[in-house]
Amino acid sequence: MNMYLGIVIMLAISAAFVAVGLIGNAVMGPKRYNRARLDAYECGINPGPQAPGGGRFPIKYYLTAMTFIIFDIEIVFLYPWAVSFDLLPVFAVGAMVLFLLLICVPYLYELRRGGLEWD
Repeated sequence: MNMYLGIVIMLAISAAFVAVGLIGNAVMGPKRYNRARLDAYECGINPGPQAPGGGRFPIKYYLTAMTFIIFDIEIVFLYPWAVSFDLLPVFAVGAMVLFLLLICVPYLYELRRGGLEWD
């Protein structure tokens, strides 16, 4: 049981945070609801039967999302590689160079589509 004591304590603390958040919201949250408050809200676009602009989102929305996904994937692979860089063989360095070159492809696509130009 001693091996799992830390995990049990961490789970208990996490459950306490959730419980305190839910109870605090119920106690301190607003009690008066109106139609506007109960209406769905997403990304600053008013919900309706048809989205503004004929139901199509601008391409910049998707390109910005793609940028964040690329950054996340890049960091997930680069951080452990950078930590153990001095212990890696030449093959691992070459593999990471190839990975970085492949990561440049979506950046170039995004640059070509105008995703990195802000209005």
